[in-house]
Amino acid sequence: MTSPTSPFLRTIMARGQFHQCTDLEGLDEAAAKGVAGYIGFDMTAPSLHVGSLTQIMFLRRLQQAGGKPIVLLGGGTTRVGDPSGKEETRQMLSEEQIAKNAASIRGCFEKFLTFGDGPSDAIMVDNAEWLLKLNYIDFLRDVGRHMSVNRMLTMDSVKLRLEREQPMSFIEFNYMILQAYDFVELHRRYGCTLQMGGSDQWGNIVNGVELGRRMDGVELYGLTQPLITTASGAKMGKTAQGAVWLNADMLSPFDYWQYWRNAEDADVGRFLKIFTDLPLDEIARLEALQGAEINDAKDKLATEATALLHGREAANLARAAAGAVFIKGSFKGSSTFTGTLSAGLPTFSVSTAELQQGLRVAAAFVRAELVASNGEAKRHIAAGALRVNDESVSDESASLTSADVRDGAIKLSLGKKKHALLRVS
Repeated sequence: MTSPTSPFLRTIMARGQFHQCTDLEGLDEAAAKGVAGYIGFDMTAPSLHVGSLTQIMFLRRLQQAGGKPIVLLGGGTTRVGDPSGKEETRQMLSEEQIAKNAASIRGCFEKFLTFGDGPSDAIMVDNAEWLLKLNYIDFLRDVGRHMSVNRMLTMDSVKLRLEREQPMSFIEFNYMILQAYDFVELHRRYGCTLQMGGSDQWGNIVNGVELGRRMDGVELYGLTQPLITTASGAKMGKTAQGAVWLNADMLSPFDYWQYWRNAEDADVGRFLKIFTDLPLDEIARLEALQGAEINDAKDKLATEATALLHGREAANLARAAAGAVFIKGSFKGSSTFTGTLSAGLPTFSVSTAELQQGLRVAAAFVRAELVASNGEAKRHIAAGALRVNDESVSDESASLTSADVRDGAIKLSLGKKKHALLRVS
Protein backbone atom coordinates (compact mmCIF):
# COMPACT_ATOMS: atom_id res chain seq x y z
CA MET A 1 0.00 0.00 0.00
CA THR A 2 1.17 3.56 -0.63
CA SER A 3 0.12 5.30 2.57
CA PRO A 4 -2.19 4.27 5.41
CA THR A 5 -5.53 6.03 5.81
CA SER A 6 -6.20 5.29 9.48
CA PRO A 7 -5.10 8.02 11.94
CA PHE A 8 -3.45 5.40 14.16
CA LEU A 9 -1.09 4.00 11.54
CA ARG A 10 -0.36 7.44 10.10
CA THR A 11 0.58 8.69 13.57
CA ILE A 12 2.88 5.85 14.55
CA MET A 13 4.64 5.99 11.19
CA ALA A 14 5.14 9.75 11.44
CA ARG A 15 6.51 9.38 14.96
CA GLY A 16 8.94 6.57 14.13
CA GLN A 17 7.03 3.87 16.00
CA PHE A 18 6.33 1.46 13.13
CA HIS A 19 8.43 -1.63 12.41
CA GLN A 20 6.43 -4.61 11.14
CA CYS A 21 2.82 -5.61 10.58
CA THR A 22 1.33 -8.99 9.71
CA ASP A 23 -1.24 -7.44 7.33
CA LEU A 24 -0.84 -3.71 6.88
CA GLU A 25 -3.81 -3.17 4.56
CA GLY A 26 -6.12 -5.26 6.72
CA LEU A 27 -5.06 -3.50 9.92
CA ASP A 28 -5.39 -0.10 8.26
CA GLU A 29 -8.99 -0.87 7.34
CA ALA A 30 -9.76 -2.22 10.83
CA ALA A 31 -8.05 0.67 12.61
CA ALA A 32 -10.04 3.22 10.60
CA LYS A 33 -13.20 1.77 12.18
CA GLY A 34 -11.73 1.53 15.67
CA VAL A 35 -9.73 -1.51 16.75
CA ALA A 36 -9.09 -3.05 20.16
CA GLY A 37 -5.39 -3.76 20.70
CA TYR A 38 -3.37 -5.09 23.59
CA ILE A 39 0.13 -5.27 24.99
CA GLY A 40 1.15 -7.61 27.80
CA PHE A 41 3.24 -6.59 30.80
CA ASP A 42 4.75 -9.17 33.12
CA MET A 43 5.09 -8.15 36.76
CA THR A 44 8.71 -8.97 37.49
CA ALA A 45 9.37 -5.83 39.59
CA PRO A 46 7.39 -3.36 41.74
CA SER A 47 7.59 -0.80 38.92
CA LEU A 48 7.89 -0.69 35.17
CA HIS A 49 10.91 1.18 33.85
CA VAL A 50 11.28 3.63 31.01
CA GLY A 51 11.96 0.79 28.58
CA SER A 52 8.27 -0.16 29.00
CA LEU A 53 7.23 3.41 28.22
CA THR A 54 7.56 2.75 24.48
CA GLN A 55 4.81 0.14 24.82
CA ILE A 56 2.60 2.36 26.97
CA MET A 57 2.93 5.17 24.42
CA PHE A 58 1.90 2.66 21.72
CA LEU A 59 -1.35 2.11 23.63
CA ARG A 60 -1.74 5.87 24.11
CA ARG A 61 -1.44 6.49 20.36
CA LEU A 62 -4.09 3.84 19.75
CA GLN A 63 -6.50 5.52 22.15
CA GLN A 64 -5.79 8.99 20.77
CA ALA A 65 -6.79 7.64 17.33
CA GLY A 66 -10.08 6.21 18.60
CA GLY A 67 -8.97 2.64 19.27
CA LYS A 68 -9.49 0.69 22.48
CA PRO A 69 -6.32 -0.13 24.48
CA ILE A 70 -6.16 -3.30 26.55
CA VAL A 71 -3.48 -3.52 29.23
CA LEU A 72 -2.81 -7.19 29.87
CA LEU A 73 -1.15 -7.88 33.21
CA GLY A 74 0.77 -11.14 33.22
CA GLY A 75 -0.41 -12.61 36.49
CA GLY A 76 -0.15 -16.01 34.84
CA THR A 77 2.79 -15.61 32.47
CA THR A 78 4.95 -13.94 35.14
CA ARG A 79 4.92 -17.32 36.88
CA VAL A 80 6.68 -18.72 33.80
CA GLY A 81 9.01 -15.92 32.63
CA ASP A 82 9.52 -14.58 29.11
CA PRO A 83 12.83 -15.93 27.74
CA SER A 84 13.00 -13.24 25.01
CA GLY A 85 16.31 -11.41 25.15
CA LYS A 86 17.44 -13.33 28.23
CA GLU A 87 20.63 -15.29 28.54
CA GLU A 88 19.55 -17.19 31.62
CA THR A 89 16.40 -18.41 33.32
CA ARG A 90 14.44 -15.70 35.13
CA GLN A 91 14.21 -15.91 38.90
CA MET A 92 10.89 -17.47 39.88
CA LEU A 93 8.69 -15.13 41.91
CA SER A 94 6.22 -16.17 44.60
CA GLU A 95 2.49 -15.60 44.07
CA GLU A 96 2.57 -13.04 46.86
CA GLN A 97 5.37 -11.06 45.20
CA ILE A 98 3.63 -11.12 41.81
CA ALA A 99 0.41 -9.80 43.39
CA LYS A 100 2.35 -7.09 45.21
CA ASN A 101 4.13 -6.04 42.01
CA ALA A 102 0.82 -5.94 40.13
CA ALA A 103 -0.74 -3.64 42.70
CA SER A 104 2.30 -1.38 42.55
CA ILE A 105 2.40 -0.88 38.76
CA ARG A 106 -1.34 -0.51 38.06
CA GLY A 107 -1.43 3.22 38.75
CA CYS A 108 1.26 3.97 36.16
CA PHE A 109 -1.07 3.18 33.25
CA GLU A 110 -3.67 5.64 34.49
CA LYS A 111 -1.21 8.48 33.86
CA PHE A 112 -1.20 7.72 30.13
CA LEU A 113 -4.57 6.11 29.38
CA THR A 114 -8.22 6.89 30.11
CA PHE A 115 -9.97 3.89 31.65
CA GLY A 116 -13.71 3.32 31.62
CA ASP A 117 -16.63 1.65 29.88
CA GLY A 118 -16.70 3.70 26.66
CA PRO A 119 -15.88 2.34 23.19
CA SER A 120 -12.35 3.78 23.25
CA ASP A 121 -11.78 3.62 27.01
CA ALA A 122 -8.90 1.44 28.14
CA ILE A 123 -9.42 -1.70 30.18
CA MET A 124 -6.98 -3.68 32.31
CA VAL A 125 -7.17 -7.45 32.57
CA ASP A 126 -5.00 -10.19 34.05
CA ASN A 127 -4.21 -13.38 32.15
CA ALA A 128 -4.28 -15.25 35.46
CA GLU A 129 -8.06 -15.21 34.94
CA TRP A 130 -7.77 -17.93 32.30
CA LEU A 131 -4.24 -19.34 32.47
CA LEU A 132 -4.49 -20.51 36.08
CA LYS A 133 -7.69 -22.42 35.32
CA LEU A 134 -6.28 -24.41 32.41
CA ASN A 135 -6.34 -28.19 32.51
CA TYR A 136 -2.95 -29.34 31.26
CA ILE A 137 -4.16 -32.26 29.15
CA ASP A 138 -6.98 -30.23 27.60
CA PHE A 139 -4.57 -27.38 26.90
CA LEU A 140 -2.15 -29.72 25.12
CA ARG A 141 -4.97 -31.20 23.05
CA ASP A 142 -6.78 -27.95 22.18
CA VAL A 143 -3.85 -25.52 21.87
CA GLY A 144 -0.57 -27.43 21.79
CA ARG A 145 -1.50 -29.41 18.68
CA HIS A 146 -1.54 -26.16 16.69
CA MET A 147 2.02 -25.19 17.71
CA SER A 148 4.96 -26.45 15.63
CA VAL A 149 8.01 -27.37 17.70
CA ASN A 150 10.12 -27.02 14.54
CA ARG A 151 9.05 -23.40 14.24
CA MET A 152 9.38 -22.73 17.96
CA LEU A 153 13.01 -23.82 17.79
CA THR A 154 13.68 -21.13 15.17
CA MET A 155 12.47 -18.29 17.44
CA ASP A 156 15.29 -16.03 18.57
CA SER A 157 14.32 -16.44 22.23
CA VAL A 158 15.01 -20.18 21.88
CA LYS A 159 17.58 -20.37 19.10
CA LEU A 160 20.07 -17.94 20.66
CA ARG A 161 20.00 -19.75 23.99
CA LEU A 162 20.60 -23.08 22.29
CA GLU A 163 23.39 -21.74 20.08
CA ARG A 164 25.15 -20.35 23.14
CA GLU A 165 24.58 -23.61 25.01
CA GLN A 166 22.79 -21.69 27.74
CA PRO A 167 20.15 -23.67 29.64
CA MET A 168 16.48 -23.14 28.84
CA SER A 169 13.88 -24.74 31.05
CA PHE A 170 10.79 -26.49 29.74
CA ILE A 171 8.58 -23.97 31.51
CA GLU A 172 10.26 -21.10 29.59
CA PHE A 173 9.82 -23.01 26.34
CA ASN A 174 6.07 -22.94 26.98
CA TYR A 175 5.94 -19.16 27.35
CA MET A 176 5.30 -18.48 23.66
CA ILE A 177 2.37 -20.91 23.68
CA LEU A 178 0.79 -19.10 26.62
CA GLN A 179 1.30 -15.72 24.97
CA ALA A 180 -0.33 -16.96 21.78
CA TYR A 181 -3.26 -18.31 23.78
CA ASP A 182 -3.65 -14.93 25.52
CA PHE A 183 -4.44 -13.40 22.13
CA VAL A 184 -7.13 -16.01 21.46
CA GLU A 185 -8.73 -15.44 24.86
CA LEU A 186 -8.66 -11.64 24.51
CA HIS A 187 -10.41 -11.92 21.16
CA ARG A 188 -13.06 -14.23 22.59
CA ARG A 189 -13.68 -12.10 25.67
CA TYR A 190 -13.16 -8.53 24.44
CA GLY A 191 -13.14 -8.62 20.64
CA CYS A 192 -9.42 -7.78 20.60
CA THR A 193 -7.94 -8.18 17.10
CA LEU A 194 -4.53 -6.51 17.48
CA GLN A 195 -1.46 -7.46 19.49
CA MET A 196 1.36 -4.92 19.69
CA GLY A 197 4.88 -5.04 21.06
CA GLY A 198 8.56 -4.47 20.44
CA SER A 199 10.27 -6.01 17.44
CA ASP A 200 11.75 -8.72 19.69
CA GLN A 201 8.18 -10.00 20.20
CA TRP A 202 7.49 -10.51 16.48
CA GLY A 203 7.69 -14.31 16.56
CA ASN A 204 5.45 -14.58 19.61
CA ILE A 205 2.92 -12.17 18.07
CA VAL A 206 2.81 -14.10 14.78
CA ASN A 207 2.17 -17.30 16.77
CA GLY A 208 -0.87 -15.63 18.33
CA VAL A 209 -2.19 -14.47 14.97
CA GLU A 210 -1.88 -17.97 13.53
CA LEU A 211 -3.34 -19.64 16.61
CA GLY A 212 -6.43 -17.45 16.37
CA ARG A 213 -6.90 -18.45 12.74
CA ARG A 214 -6.43 -22.16 13.44
CA MET A 215 -8.54 -22.39 16.59
CA ASP A 216 -11.36 -19.94 15.82
CA GLY A 217 -10.97 -19.05 12.15
CA VAL A 218 -10.59 -15.34 12.96
CA GLU A 219 -8.42 -12.66 11.35
CA LEU A 220 -6.04 -11.15 13.91
CA TYR A 221 -3.25 -8.64 13.40
CA GLY A 222 0.25 -8.15 14.78
CA LEU A 223 2.14 -4.87 14.93
CA THR A 224 5.60 -4.08 16.29
CA GLN A 225 7.70 -1.02 16.81
CA PRO A 226 11.51 -0.79 16.71
CA LEU A 227 13.43 -1.55 19.86
CA ILE A 228 14.51 1.81 21.20
CA THR A 229 18.19 2.35 21.93
CA THR A 230 20.14 5.55 22.43
CA ALA A 231 22.35 7.00 19.71
CA SER A 232 25.35 5.40 21.42
CA GLY A 233 23.65 1.99 21.38
CA ALA A 234 22.64 1.80 25.04
CA LYS A 235 19.37 0.08 25.94
CA MET A 236 16.52 2.32 27.04
CA GLY A 237 15.70 2.17 30.73
CA LYS A 238 19.17 1.41 32.02
CA THR A 239 21.82 3.80 33.32
CA ALA A 240 25.05 3.44 35.25
CA GLN A 241 23.02 4.22 38.39
CA GLY A 242 20.39 1.55 37.67
CA ALA A 243 16.94 1.29 36.12
CA VAL A 244 14.91 4.40 35.30
CA TRP A 245 11.74 3.44 37.17
CA LEU A 246 8.33 4.92 36.43
CA ASN A 247 7.04 4.79 40.03
CA ALA A 248 7.80 8.00 41.91
CA ASP A 249 8.64 6.09 45.10
CA MET A 250 11.46 4.32 43.25
CA LEU A 251 12.74 7.28 41.20
CA SER A 252 11.91 10.89 42.02
CA PRO A 253 10.38 13.25 39.42
CA PHE A 254 13.62 15.27 39.62
CA ASP A 255 15.79 12.27 38.70
CA TYR A 256 13.30 11.27 36.00
CA TRP A 257 13.49 14.79 34.54
CA GLN A 258 17.28 14.61 34.65
CA TYR A 259 17.29 11.30 32.75
CA TRP A 260 15.54 12.92 29.78
CA ARG A 261 17.53 16.16 30.10
CA ASN A 262 20.72 14.13 29.72
CA ALA A 263 19.63 12.64 26.39
CA GLU A 264 22.24 12.60 23.67
CA ASP A 265 21.91 15.37 21.09
CA ALA A 266 21.19 12.90 18.30
CA ASP A 267 18.27 11.38 20.27
CA VAL A 268 16.31 14.52 21.09
CA GLY A 269 14.09 14.71 18.00
CA ARG A 270 13.36 10.98 18.00
CA PHE A 271 12.53 10.93 21.71
CA LEU A 272 10.28 13.99 21.39
CA LYS A 273 8.24 12.13 18.74
CA ILE A 274 7.92 8.94 20.76
CA PHE A 275 7.72 10.06 24.37
CA THR A 276 5.76 13.35 24.17
CA ASP A 277 2.53 14.58 22.63
CA LEU A 278 4.09 17.69 21.13
CA PRO A 279 2.91 18.45 17.56
CA LEU A 280 5.28 17.27 14.86
CA ASP A 281 5.87 20.80 13.52
CA GLU A 282 6.98 21.93 16.98
CA ILE A 283 9.26 18.90 17.25
CA ALA A 284 10.76 19.72 13.84
CA ARG A 285 11.57 23.22 15.09
CA LEU A 286 13.22 21.90 18.25
CA GLU A 287 15.07 19.20 16.35
CA ALA A 288 16.61 21.83 14.07
CA LEU A 289 18.23 23.74 16.94
CA GLN A 290 22.00 23.79 16.81
CA GLY A 291 24.87 24.30 19.24
CA ALA A 292 23.97 25.36 22.77
CA GLU A 293 20.34 25.88 21.71
CA ILE A 294 19.85 22.11 21.63
CA ASN A 295 19.63 22.40 25.42
CA ASP A 296 16.30 24.18 24.99
CA ALA A 297 15.03 21.11 23.14
CA LYS A 298 16.37 18.84 25.88
CA ASP A 299 14.61 20.93 28.53
CA LYS A 300 11.39 20.61 26.56
CA LEU A 301 11.83 16.85 26.19
CA ALA A 302 12.49 16.41 29.91
CA THR A 303 9.59 18.61 30.99
CA GLU A 304 7.02 17.14 28.60
CA ALA A 305 8.02 13.53 29.32
CA THR A 306 7.95 14.16 33.07
CA ALA A 307 4.58 15.93 32.84
CA LEU A 308 3.00 12.87 31.19
CA LEU A 309 4.13 10.59 34.01
CA HIS A 310 4.20 12.77 37.13
CA GLY A 311 1.97 15.71 36.20
CA ARG A 312 2.68 19.23 35.00
CA GLU A 313 3.31 20.66 38.47
CA ALA A 314 5.93 18.03 39.33
CA ALA A 315 7.59 18.54 35.95
CA ASN A 316 7.80 22.30 36.43
CA LEU A 317 9.18 21.86 39.95
CA ALA A 318 11.82 19.44 38.67
CA ARG A 319 12.81 21.87 35.94
CA ALA A 320 12.99 24.76 38.42
CA ALA A 321 15.09 22.68 40.80
CA ALA A 322 17.44 21.75 37.97
CA GLY A 323 17.68 25.40 37.01
CA ALA A 324 18.60 26.31 40.56
CA VAL A 325 21.25 23.60 40.70
CA PHE A 326 22.77 23.96 37.23
CA ILE A 327 21.97 27.44 35.96
CA LYS A 328 21.98 29.78 38.95
CA GLY A 329 25.22 28.48 40.35
CA SER A 330 26.21 26.92 43.64
CA PHE A 331 24.87 27.60 47.10
CA LYS A 332 28.21 28.10 48.86
CA GLY A 333 27.71 30.37 51.80
CA SER A 334 23.96 30.64 51.31
CA SER A 335 21.83 30.35 54.42
CA THR A 336 18.73 29.07 52.62
CA PHE A 337 17.61 26.92 49.74
CA THR A 338 14.96 28.22 47.36
CA GLY A 339 11.44 26.82 47.57
CA THR A 340 11.64 25.32 44.10
CA LEU A 341 14.89 23.59 44.93
CA SER A 342 13.46 22.13 48.12
CA ALA A 343 10.30 20.96 46.35
CA GLY A 344 12.04 19.48 43.35
CA LEU A 345 14.99 17.58 44.77
CA PRO A 346 14.66 14.10 46.32
CA THR A 347 14.28 14.60 50.07
CA PHE A 348 15.15 12.30 52.97
CA SER A 349 14.85 12.80 56.73
CA VAL A 350 17.34 12.81 59.59
CA SER A 351 16.56 13.63 63.21
CA THR A 352 18.14 16.53 65.08
CA ALA A 353 19.31 14.10 67.76
CA GLU A 354 21.05 11.93 65.18
CA LEU A 355 22.79 14.97 63.73
CA GLN A 356 23.92 16.13 67.19
CA GLN A 357 25.39 12.70 67.88
CA GLY A 358 27.46 12.96 64.71
CA LEU A 359 26.22 11.62 61.38
CA ARG A 360 29.08 10.52 59.13
CA VAL A 361 29.00 12.02 55.65
CA ALA A 362 29.29 8.57 54.11
CA ALA A 363 26.27 7.35 56.10
CA ALA A 364 24.29 10.44 55.07
CA PHE A 365 24.87 9.72 51.38
CA VAL A 366 23.69 6.15 51.96
CA ARG A 367 20.59 7.52 53.73
CA ALA A 368 19.89 9.77 50.75
CA GLU A 369 20.27 6.76 48.40
CA LEU A 370 22.95 8.52 46.38
CA VAL A 371 25.31 5.62 47.07
CA ALA A 372 24.68 2.01 48.02
CA SER A 373 27.21 1.65 50.85
CA ASN A 374 29.71 3.46 53.07
CA GLY A 375 32.47 1.87 51.01
CA GLU A 376 31.10 3.34 47.80
CA ALA A 377 30.82 6.75 49.47
CA LYS A 378 34.45 6.59 50.56
CA ARG A 379 35.56 5.75 47.04
CA HIS A 380 33.70 8.79 45.73
CA ILE A 381 35.24 10.96 48.47
CA ALA A 382 38.70 9.81 47.40
CA ALA A 383 37.82 10.81 43.83
CA GLY A 384 36.53 14.21 44.95
CA ALA A 385 32.99 13.49 43.74
CA LEU A 386 31.00 14.07 46.96
CA ARG A 387 29.91 17.55 48.06
CA VAL A 388 27.97 18.92 51.00
CA ASN A 389 26.26 22.24 50.31
CA ASP A 390 28.42 22.43 47.17
CA GLU A 391 31.65 22.10 49.20
CA SER A 392 33.84 19.13 48.26
CA VAL A 393 34.34 16.49 50.95
CA SER A 394 37.93 15.26 51.35
CA ASP A 395 37.87 13.55 54.77
CA GLU A 396 36.41 10.00 54.81
CA SER A 397 35.66 10.34 58.55
CA ALA A 398 33.93 13.75 58.25
CA SER A 399 30.56 14.16 59.96
CA LEU A 400 27.62 16.47 59.37
CA THR A 401 26.80 19.01 62.09
CA SER A 402 24.10 21.59 62.76
CA ALA A 403 26.37 24.15 61.11
CA ASP A 404 25.69 22.43 57.77
CA VAL A 405 21.93 23.00 58.00
CA ARG A 406 20.48 25.53 55.54
CA ASP A 407 16.81 26.33 55.95
CA GLY A 408 16.21 23.03 57.73
CA ALA A 409 18.11 20.88 55.23
CA ILE A 410 21.53 19.82 54.01
CA LYS A 411 22.22 19.53 50.30
CA LEU A 412 24.18 16.45 49.20
CA SER A 413 25.65 16.05 45.71
CA LEU A 414 27.29 13.17 43.88
CA GLY A 415 29.10 14.53 40.85
CA LYS A 416 27.30 17.19 38.86
CA LYS A 417 23.98 15.46 38.24
CA LYS A 418 22.88 13.62 41.41
CA HIS A 419 21.51 15.69 44.27
CA ALA A 420 19.33 15.21 47.35
CA LEU A 421 18.26 17.10 50.46
CA LEU A 422 18.53 15.76 54.00
CA ARG A 423 15.69 17.37 55.93
CA VAL A 424 16.42 17.83 59.63
CA SER A 425 13.41 17.28 61.89
